[in-house]
Amino acid sequence: MPTTRRSYLVAVGAAAAVGTTAGCLGGGGSASALPDGCDVGELDAVSSLPRPALGPEDAAVTVDVFEDYACPHCQTFTQDVYPEIRSKYIDPGEIRYRFFDFPIPVDDEWSWRAASAARAVQDRADAETFFAFAKGVYDNQGQLSDEGHQIVHDLAEDLDLDGCAVAAAAEQEPYRSVVEADRQKGEDREVPGTPAVFVNGEVLDGYEWETVDSGIQRRLE
Repeated sequence: MPTTRRSYLVAVGAAAAVGTTAGCLGGGGSASALPDGCDVGELDAVSSLPRPALGPEDAAVTVDVFEDYACPHCQTFTQDVYPEIRSKYIDPGEIRYRFFDFPIPVDDEWSWRAASAARAVQDRADAETFFAFAKGVYDNQGQLSDEGHQIVHDLAEDLDLDGCAVAAAAEQEPYRSVVEADRQKGEDREVPGTPAVFVNGEVLDGYEWETVDSGIQRRLE
């Protein structure tokens, strides 16, 4: 049976004592307003997008990571572990690295809004820009509840994209079905929490660099 949000929330108390390997399991949310002057009208709904991915499609090892933008463990992973994966395995072309949305949600609003904003960036640019934007969201994670629309606007502008369109994507969530489809994939694969790292389809027991490095190396040998 797929894991439900209720089961995640029930597990929060127990998970708190487990440590960083448990990942994120649930939370709340709040609202913020669109930046001044951002009136782009109603955005068209988008039902599908390519998988955000880096590295060669024919790589012997594929790393799939399921994330929630409001999850502090995902922030740690993106800031501390992802750069190690990128320098050792992605940039040399050793692996295929794929991103999956998995809003638990940790934040009832920004787990979804940030995901839609990131997909708007992907839709208007490319995978490289998507991953750069995602890192920016994590770098500003603590301010999402109060300043989320302004944050995604400014991050998009810094990447030479239409910040108002990206902020509106956060507000209107035109990529909701894309994000929901990813979440369903995670449920089908019994994602235990976020971040969840799969190497060639097998979930790792944790997301720390040593665990991920060992998991990848074993499959490259």
